[in-house]
This record gives sequence, C-alpha cells and structure tokens, in this order.
Amino acid sequence: MAKAYERKHRIAVLGGGPGGYEAALAGAQLGAEVTLIERAGVGGAAVLTDVVPSKSLIATAGGVQAVRDAGRLGVQTFVPGGDGKPVRPEIALNLAAVNKRLLAMAGAQSVDMLRSLEDAGVRVVQGEGRLDGPGAVIVSTAASGGTDFDHVDADTIVVAVGSSPRELDSAKPDGERILTWKQLYSLPAIPEHLVVVGSGVTGAEFANAYRTLGAEVTLVSSREQVLPGEDPDAAAVIEREFKRLGMRVMSKSRADAVVRTDDGVLVTLSDGRTVEASHCLMAVGSIPNTEGLGLEKAGVALTESGHIRVNKVARTAMPSIYAAGDCTDFFPLASVASMQGRTAIMHALGDFVRPIDLRNVAANVFTYPEIATVGWNERALAEASGLAQHVTYTVPLSVNPRAKMIGFTDGFVKLFAWKASGTVIGGVIVAHRASELIFSLALAVEHRLTVDQVASAFAVYPSMTGAITDAARALHMH
Repeated sequence: MAKAYERKHRIAVLGGGPGGYEAALAGAQLGAEVTLIERAGVGGAAVLTDVVPSKSLIATAGGVQAVRDAGRLGVQTFVPGGDGKPVRPEIALNLAAVNKRLLAMAGAQSVDMLRSLEDAGVRVVQGEGRLDGPGAVIVSTAASGGTDFDHVDADTIVVAVGSSPRELDSAKPDGERILTWKQLYSLPAIPEHLVVVGSGVTGAEFANAYRTLGAEVTLVSSREQVLPGEDPDAAAVIEREFKRLGMRVMSKSRADAVVRTDDGVLVTLSDGRTVEASHCLMAVGSIPNTEGLGLEKAGVALTESGHIRVNKVARTAMPSIYAAGDCTDFFPLASVASMQGRTAIMHALGDFVRPIDLRNVAANVFTYPEIATVGWNERALAEASGLAQHVTYTVPLSVNPRAKMIGFTDGFVKLFAWKASGTVIGGVIVAHRASELIFSLALAVEHRLTVDQVASAFAVYPSMTGAITDAARALHMH
C-alpha cells in the first residue's frame, strides 16, 4: 500500500535579523518549508545599521588607540623635530573612507547570509509583512512598490522584527546634526564636538569611539556613573579611561531638549545648563517594531512597551507563534536572538530543546577596554542570597605578565562562586578584547564547573587567560 503523502511543516519568519535568520536556517535544515520576509535586507538592522557597522567603527577606533598607546612599548609613531615633538600628525583618519568600508562590509555580510538561506532552500521575500491571524502572513512585496500582496499560510510563525532607536519629541533626529546611531554613517568627517545623550552601552561605545577618533566629546549621563547596568568596578575603569582620553562626562544630568542652531546644536539640561556642540547623538534606548503587525489580533500578548511576551523557548501566548530578538521582552543581544530563533524552530518541530537560561548569557560592552560578563553579578547575588552564600575574587591586570607586556594593565578578572560547592556562577572581565576571554567563563557557568576544575586547566604562560586560572586558584583557598 502506498504511503500517504505528508505535507511539509510550513514556517513563516517575519524579519531577517539574527533571530529570523537562524530560525529560517534551522527550519530548512530540519526539512520544513520556510518563507522569510524581510523589508530591508537579510541580516536586518543588526547587520546593516547596528552591530556590524558599529563594531567595525569601534574596531577602527581601537586601532587608532593602539597606535597612540604604542609609545608605552617604545614604538615611536611620529617624525620628531629638533625639540623632539611631532612635525606632522601622528594619525590621519578619513571618516568617509571608514564609513564606506564598514557599510560595504555590512552589505557583503548581508549577501552572504542571503546566499546561505537560498542554498538551504529558504524562500526569501522582500517586503512588508503582517500577521493575518495565528496561521498566516500577508506580505506587501517590495518589487511591486507595495501594491501586490502575497498570502503565506504557516503552521508556525516566528516574529523577529527587531527594534528602532527611541526618539524624543524634544530632540527629534534630523540625520544631519541630531542623530540616532543608525544615522552616524552618513557623516562626511569627524564631528568637531559631539554630545552623546545617554551613558548606557550604546552611548558609552560611541562616545569612546568618536573621542578616540579625534572628536571633542561630552557625555550626558542621567546616572551617577556611566554604564549603570554594568558591574560598578568595571564601570569605574571605563569612566577613568574616558576622562584620561579628555572626554567631558556630565553625571546626574538629564537632557530636556536638543535643537538645531545656525552651525550646530544646543543641548538644554533639566537643571537649566546648556551645551553647544556641532552634533548630538541620541542614545536613549530603543522601541520594538511591533506596531501595526496584527499581533494582538492574532492572540499574541504584548508588554506595555510593545515588546512581545515570550517564554524560555521563545513561544508567545499563541502556541503557533514564536518571537525572537529585540522585539521580545527577553534579553536584547544578537547572540540571544539567534539562540531564540533556533530554539523556537526546534520546539515547534518537536526536536530536543533546552530552555534558554539568561544566567548563562555572555555579554560585552565594546569600549576600550571592553567589559565582558556572564552569569550572576554582585548586585543580583546580594539581592538573592546574601553575601554569605558566595565568594568572589578579583585579579587586577596590573599583576598579569601578559598585560604588562602589551602595556594594558587597567582592568581585572573577577570570579563568583558558590561558597559551599565552589561552582563558578559568574564573572566579569575588563580587558583589551575581553569579548574573546569571556568564553572560558561562559563554558564554566554553562557546565557548572568548580573553581578547582577551572584552575586545573592549563593556561598559556604568559597570557591574559592566566588571570582567570589565578582567580580560580585563589577561590580554592576561600
């Protein structure tokens, strides 16, 4: 008897950023029929206007800083005159060329991702999509100028539409003088004086980068310390570095309004003070791109801020609809979005899935030095269990031989472990390329290694990772 025809599981993915891309790829690899709808380009904002270009710009700034700091190593980076002072600029930067390179790189990454999807058998549609109930998506296709509509039936829908920079009515971006982080790449030259409003991760990263690239920078922070969401000791290192670079940090200050002037901007603070500058970057958070998608009508629950409520397998209140990335109420990181996308598809198709544990997520602030974190932090530990339940140890990089060799000693490695078992539960690394160093701690947290197990692994001598094993050995004695 002939086997009955079995229809493939149909998946519609709304948004081609990290979460949508991984969901579509995973679905195709597991044999589903997948359609991905993206309005701008595969990779979404993360690749085209956010993570890839911004971190590329920051890498350029890091290169500039490395050259400037080379004097610590005895490297002369200028032609001296008779008095020993430079007779020509030490470093020249062509911002237009830098922006052209990083946008081209972002575009190339998007093309590579599109090819990967097409090779896997994913149907990619360029256009605007919205839900038509819990089992279909309506797409206004870009090719027709939005006049033709495509109806995509789906057994499973993944919403991964991302977020956009938050805009204030009193400081409306114009793309020329008052900017969001998506608009920075059109600048033809380094701003003479850039005011950055907001000292969270985005504000701190761009303030650091543009100050390093030569702009005068004023950072307006509503909190007592920059990077208020990070480890206080780590944030203190970054604030010291900002001031060493000559950045003006205005703490406990809130911007009420930003307006254009004849040749720049005027920033008015809530206490009446004003700051005149050539440009202003508004880094005051982001809002999810969930409006007008028909989510609530399809049975999807939203928060007051418009974020999609999801559980640890990325499922929404409607069983057939999942969501991933910055449009959800989870953790707004590209790596988390990717994991949500994969987890959603594996759960929908009945594959083995492990719920996402945010305690195991590694995160990084791309300042100079970087701040990398994973697991529990001191604030959460104090609130959850009291200081008596855990032990911590910090190794300053000033005692690490490799840090001394490369001339970068303003940082540290901090480990947290449960007192009773010695299990590693978190860590903070402040160092050059801390984002590369945190992986060993992420493995330790994910697999519940003890400090003795971490300490027993061989670290190269000399190396920055040696500070991790040093901290682990010290915790054995606690």
